[in-house]
Amino acid sequence: MWSGGSERDDGVLWDIACPAQPRRVPGVTMAGFRDRGITPPGLRLIPHPAVTLILVFGGTIAVEDAAGRRQQGSFVTGLGFGEVLRALRAEAFECLQVRLSPLVAQVVLGAAVADLGGAVVTLDDLWGREAARISEHLGDLSSWEDRFALTDAWLARRCAAGSQVAPEVAWAWHGIVAGRGMVRIEHLAAELGWSRKRLWSRFHSQIGLPPKRAAKLVRFDHAVHSLVAGQDAAGVAADGGYTDQSHLHRDVVAFTGLTPATVVNEPFLAVDDIAWGWPGPRNSRGRPYRTPHQSPRHAHPRQPLAPHD
Repeated sequence: MWSGGSERDDGVLWDIACPAQPRRVPGVTMAGFRDRGITPPGLRLIPHPAVTLILVFGGTIAVEDAAGRRQQGSFVTGLGFGEVLRALRAEAFECLQVRLSPLVAQVVLGAAVADLGGAVVTLDDLWGREAARISEHLGDLSSWEDRFALTDAWLARRCAAGSQVAPEVAWAWHGIVAGRGMVRIEHLAAELGWSRKRLWSRFHSQIGLPPKRAAKLVRFDHAVHSLVAGQDAAGVAADGGYTDQSHLHRDVVAFTGLTPATVVNEPFLAVDDIAWGWPGPRNSRGRPYRTPHQSPRHAHPRQPLAPHD
């Protein structure tokens, strides 16, 4: 079992489970989270270049987005969250978090993905009774691996029935990701034989962000994880194609409301290594993470959490 926490107080906030088996749907990653009773209120969620599904099947999670919209229970957030998203309450919860590439999100969520923006939308609002059924089924299962398998099968069914992203839009997204956000949108458009206006329109309608904003988000994601891994801000700015450190500073503040020096202490970034394998075996102060352990007091009475491969 792996546990993740923040170095600010050496407290382990959550128990984390990761799938032992590969997923059937490309562009999907999952992790299971179990509260240990010390999650602080007002916890900040850090934007990343994926659409996020939170499937809550125990306890309470209530969130508020930058516009002040509050939601409780299972929810979905748009690509990059828009602005600051906070968990107002997180009490005795168990949840499965799914990160969807925007190419997969378009298939799973349909046209609704382009309208999410920075909003938080409950799954009940999107899917009605189906959302409640998936949460009930997750709660009925006794192991995390079974929960991952159930969610994987559910996503595969939705993908099989959904409409695919246009291949040109998918190519542009892959180009942005491969270039770590340091690509010129006009070059992508030229490669496609499209005008910038056409690429902007098609990309925005299917991905949910304009291509330039998507590139900015991808670049930020690499930059913030380099900061977490212990790289100095000057080096991160240079490697990330920022004009200078002040340019990096503005981007980090815009996405998180924090500075490059303070964002590295955020709990959600500190556990990315464990939950998502990114950026690597370093904590928010550049030191190796604590060794995973099997302490009985951290284990669930039904099933230990699966380690990350």
